Order: sequence, then structure tokens, then C-alpha cells
Amino acid sequence: MNTLPSQINQRFAQDVEEGLSLQLKKLPSKYFYDKKGDELFVKIMHCEEYYPTDCELEILKEQSIQIIEACELPKDRVNVIELGAGDGLKTRELLKVLVQQHIETRYRPVDKSANAVEGLVSKLKKEIPQVETSGQVGDYFEILNQVNARSERSKLILFLGSTIGNMMDEVAQGFVRAIAENMKEDDRLLIGFDLKKEPDIVRAAYNDQQGFTRAFNMNLLERINHELGGNFDLNKFKHYPVYNPQTGTAKSYLISLCDQEVYIEALQKTFQFEAWESIHTEISQKYSKSRVEAIARASGLQIERTFSDQRAYFADVLFKKSST
Repeated sequence: MNTLPSQINQRFAQDVEEGLSLQLKKLPSKYFYDKKGDELFVKIMHCEEYYPTDCELEILKEQSIQIIEACELPKDRVNVIELGAGDGLKTRELLKVLVQQHIETRYRPVDKSANAVEGLVSKLKKEIPQVETSGQVGDYFEILNQVNARSERSKLILFLGSTIGNMMDEVAQGFVRAIAENMKEDDRLLIGFDLKKEPDIVRAAYNDQQGFTRAFNMNLLERINHELGGNFDLNKFKHYPVYNPQTGTAKSYLISLCDQEVYIEALQKTFQFEAWESIHTEISQKYSKSRVEAIARASGLQIERTFSDQRAYFADVLFKKSST
């Protein structure tokens, strides 16, 4: 019998119960990111098949000067706020250029993972001590509001890695609109978008040969076992990614390999799975130019400039508040 931890994440428990009670079962992808999940995602980012990291790193290594120039930020000081900062691998390239240009920079990495924030802040204080770095864990918009209240500096807000692709279009538009509402006229927003491309390249990115993506998805079930007293047998589930080139939508599923029951102690509830029944775990949208433009229009923003890698697999798009 499972032993429950002394404190249960009630929101996690509620989301699991709701998701597994649906006819078409699903689990929120935000629960990928515990300590193990963070470590697995870093491994995924460095997989040969997972092109987004290399593509965006290329953009920021080769075009950070152009990005900063296009921002038209004040030349003396700036706040750089990164939402969902992760390990900050790519952002370091931008920060280095800001230091080289003698722009006094405050960097605020924001993430829902305390592990990620603590690790990044520690690294940056050693690697780029000229940048005043302090991380924050919590709600993105509350933190943006706090920065607005405390500082008159212009802001460059970063939302990199195509994290926006993990949202349905309406949610993505609402998210970007909320960022825009926290922007002043001279602030800028840089968002990473994974672009449409050869379908086989996309599918391989979510099914790496080393199995890191499979383990990343399976970690959702492990978290339920460890934190909520579940008895999922991971050997009875299969990681299954798909890609629809028409819509540009990649999805990941965990598929039950047999008829089975799963009991979750924290919920005092048993869930039935039929053979080949799926749990939807993640969406990753691939974007066309028109889809990015639609997000800008719906959010009260306008596109200032687009920066792409040499293969045009990925784009970092710079936005400012619309003048109309």
C-alpha cells in the first residue's frame, strides 16, 4: 500500500481526478515539471532530434545585437524579465551582449519550478556577475505587475522555447493579451515560435531514440504514484506522439496496453482503463506566419521584427504595443 506524503498538492489531486474522469482522459502538461521532470527536459533539449533548442540558440548567438537594436530600448538600463526561464541557456547569449554594450541590466527569471530558478540564478551570478540577477517563483502576471510598480525601467519580456505552443490558440491569445496589458509603450516582448516544417522532423523531436521524451511523459504517472498514492504500472503504458501537418499540432499520449484498474489513494478512487485507451498529456503547436499575426492582432500587439535560424525551423518574434 502506498504511503502518502504529509502534505498533498490539492490542486494536483483535483486536476488528476478531473482529467482521469473524462471520457477522453487527459492530464495537464504543467505537472511534467518536478525535480525529475526538470532534469529530463534539460536532457530532451540537448537531444539530436529536438531541434528547437539548437535553432533558438543559433538565433540568440548570431542575432542578439540585432534584437537589442530592434528593441529601441534606453541605452543606459533595462529590466529583462523571462517567463518560464528554465535553465536560461539561450538567454545568456542576450545578456552577454547587453553587458558588452554597457547597458545596466536587471534580469528576473520567472518560473513555476523553484529548482529551475535557483539553479539558473546560481549559475548566472558566477558566469555574468555584471547582470543583477534575482529569480522569482510564482504567477507570471503578478510578478509583471510587481515590476511595473517598483521600477520605471523599460522592460524586455522574454517567452522563449516555443512554450506558447503548449497552449490552445484561445489560451495563447489570452496569455499574450495579459502580457500586453502589463506592457508600457516602450516595452518589448520576444516570443519563440516553433514553425511548420517537414512532418518527419517534428515527429522525431517528440520520440527521441534515447527515450528521454518517453520518460518525461511517464514521469506524470510516477508523480501520481509518489505524491498521490497511485499504483500506475508504467510497463502497462506506451508513450505515443502524433503530428497533424494540416493544423500544425503535435500531441503526446500515454496509451494503456491492456484493460486495467488504477487506484489513487489520495482520491480514494479507482479509474478504469480499456486496452488502447489514451491519456492526452501535451500539445505542441507549430506556427505559420499568419497564425503568429493572428495572435498579435488578438492581443493588441504589432510585430516589430522576426528573427529566424538558417533553416527557418524556428522564429523569435519581437512585439510592441499596437499604436491603434
